[in-house]
Amino acid sequence: MPSVYFETFGCQMNVADSDMLAQALFARGYFPALSGAGADLVVVNTCSVRERAEVRAMARIAHYAIQKKKNAGTRQLWVIGCMAQRLGEALLKQIPGIDRVIGAKEIVSFAQEIDDALPGRLQTHVDLSGATNSAAVSAFVPVMRGCDNFCSYCVVPYVRGEERSIPYAQIETVVRALVDKGTIEVTLLGQNVNSYSDGPMDFSDLLEKIQALPGISRVRFTTSHPKDCTDKLLRTVARWPKLCRHFHLPVQSGSTRVLDRMNRNYTRETYLRLIKTIRHTLPDADITTDAMVGFPSESDEDFAETMSLFKEVRFTAAFMFAYSKRNGTSAAAMDNNVSEAIKKERLSRLIALQTEITKDHYAAMVGKELEVLFVEQQRGGKKLWRGQDSGCKRTLLACNENIAGTILKVRATRSSGMTLITERI
Repeated sequence: MPSVYFETFGCQMNVADSDMLAQALFARGYFPALSGAGADLVVVNTCSVRERAEVRAMARIAHYAIQKKKNAGTRQLWVIGCMAQRLGEALLKQIPGIDRVIGAKEIVSFAQEIDDALPGRLQTHVDLSGATNSAAVSAFVPVMRGCDNFCSYCVVPYVRGEERSIPYAQIETVVRALVDKGTIEVTLLGQNVNSYSDGPMDFSDLLEKIQALPGISRVRFTTSHPKDCTDKLLRTVARWPKLCRHFHLPVQSGSTRVLDRMNRNYTRETYLRLIKTIRHTLPDADITTDAMVGFPSESDEDFAETMSLFKEVRFTAAFMFAYSKRNGTSAAAMDNNVSEAIKKERLSRLIALQTEITKDHYAAMVGKELEVLFVEQQRGGKKLWRGQDSGCKRTLLACNENIAGTILKVRATRSSGMTLITERI
């Protein structure tokens, strides 16, 4: 039997895409390889959000191309995802040895792409509308694809296309199939997940339906755009215990002037009002964010506003990065007058601030009881199990039993700074 190995870069949507393609290949007689070294087919799923992600992916693709050349005739190399969409067939010239380039927009036709590339393979029906990862305690389920926001720095609308919501009937079929394989937690995915719409059904309605499905114990979702995070959504999360108390709300900048240049469609003030509403409706919710430093024309004063917003909101955690020019976006034509040295210095300061805030959040949990879903065993000699509470806090529990897929009441005994060490109650 032929084997396949996946190397995936980027967001959870890319992980879900890899899972879907994997299931389609498994249905055609492939089995998963432990590494790319001995696989008959290597698939590299790429990201274009930042330049660094593309550079890393290019290096890995070149590595596999060299390996393939050494084993001529025995392997295929496919490149898929956002970078594949952005660069297209030009990748074939840049890195000789690539056999197939499949862009992110072609996700719905993956089955046909496979059949074209692998004639004669066993063909069985595989639903590519959502994730079908087998035997996973927690799984990603795309509910919409694409984006209509056109933030000035972002390539997603160009590489993934316009927003398209997946009909509820398809999503339900995927979730039920996952439950049958042992999944008890799903994370609903979309570039702008809370703009989901299927006729009269909005995202809040979708959440309510998914959490009611038999076998589902927890429902998460990401990513939410601040401009579309409604009072109805907050009330829905507050009403149903299975809906996790975690909102990922990318702020990107604390400066209204910069937010306007980013085309984010909200101000610093409206973002802070939203945070206040969440704290009032769901006092125990974890709020996380994305933030960018060094956007074109960002001044010291603009950056100071980002720092002050972080101090005021006190996010549980944050993804922080320096602006990276993406060709084809409107920001790429802006005068980029922020030097790399300044970007690096600002990013370092923001990370240091958020690290201390995150440590404070975790330290405040010591002595408290939590309900934790344990997903997998940590590698190493000691039997430590990784878990997550109903927000976004990571936990560890020493246990000799197999507790994968179990929700347990535990007490936090100490914090390592970014993880809670717990004991079973």
